[in-house]
Amino acid sequence: MTNRMLLLDTASLYFRAFFGMPDSLRADDGTPVNAVRGLMDFISRLVADYEPTHLACCWDDDWRPQWRVDLLPSYKAHRVVEVVPGATDVEEVPDPLEVQVPIIRDVLTAWGLPIVGAAEHEADDVIGTLATGAGMPVDIVTGDRDLFQLVDDAAEVRVLYTARGVGRHERVDTAWVVGKYGVLPQQYADFATLRGDTSDGLPGVPGVGEKTAATLLLRFGDLEGIRAAAEDPASEIAPGVRRKLKEAAPYLDVAPRVVAVVRDLDLGAPDLRLRGLADADAAASLTERWGLGTSAERLTEVLSA
Repeated sequence: MTNRMLLLDTASLYFRAFFGMPDSLRADDGTPVNAVRGLMDFISRLVADYEPTHLACCWDDDWRPQWRVDLLPSYKAHRVVEVVPGATDVEEVPDPLEVQVPIIRDVLTAWGLPIVGAAEHEADDVIGTLATGAGMPVDIVTGDRDLFQLVDDAAEVRVLYTARGVGRHERVDTAWVVGKYGVLPQQYADFATLRGDTSDGLPGVPGVGEKTAATLLLRFGDLEGIRAAAEDPASEIAPGVRRKLKEAAPYLDVAPRVVAVVRDLDLGAPDLRLRGLADADAAASLTERWGLGTSAERLTEVLSA
């Protein structure tokens, strides 16, 4: 079998499972398990469809790293529900989902699905590091557009984009990104910086939307080239756009580091080979305790195959 790696943006998937599966899915004690079972079903489907030999459940050890906030205080600020001095900000997570996250970790461990995180970094950064130099085709499963910057046809890295659902995901390669946004994947981070992204608290350059951002990148190559052109009186930039770029200089000085996915974390040498059920006794206990039923059966069967 040809090696293939599947990298899961785990939180993206369990949030989608939580909101997509009925909340009537509960254990005997009333604990909701819709996110648990939904995530298990997603993984079963993805593994069956793509037959990876390697898999990582990439984890947000820090969903809003302080170093990114120091650069851009608005970064994900709208998602913060509690700020504890000297501690990690608390993300807004529905209580019925929050109670399921420890169960999800237990399930992934029992079924032999490696969890990989990194201190002071998001799952995106773990994905970026694992995808870079993987030496095999890589499929990144996410609903996060930021990861389009990792698409690389030559290295066989693509994104399985789940915005419309896991069952209706889109296979994102270079042609897809160009067709959708008019920029290359390696330009996407600069594109997002210019355009902004309200879901991450990125204000963008006021008055510069997708079309203008794409036009500027097509003409000048990257953000550095665009900013140099804005400072050059002889360059072909409309006066209004030139003014907007200059006024946004403080933002443009810091945003690229916030938007860029880290690709060189020290993750050690995690063993990401899929080996099937890791702890049959633990899996059986979890299945009984939380009423995981057919979701457990299906995941066991797929991984055994």
